[in-house]
Amino acid sequence: MAEEIVERTHEPAPVHTTTIIHEHRSSGGTGIILALILLVAIVGGVYLFSEHASDSARDNAIAEAADNVGKAATKVGDAAEEAVQQQKQ
Repeated sequence: MAEEIVERTHEPAPVHTTTIIHEHRSSGGTGIILALILLVAIVGGVYLFSEHASDSARDNAIAEAADNVGKAATKVGDAAEEAVQQQKQ
């Protein structure tokens, strides 16, 4: 049988150690909530803008109709006045 010699050397422990800490941060759904709030604000703004635009269009149509009625009434009044003038002659 052969004789086996094993040599072991012990090196001193390293003086500097490096510790790596990896933190996993969870958003907790905050981003999703903020996105939903932003979406609701955008949809609400579009709705209010379209309502304002339709109100303006309605108001403009009413004003134009009133102006047309006023012009028609003026024409009727002028025609009645002419008829009266012709009857007097």
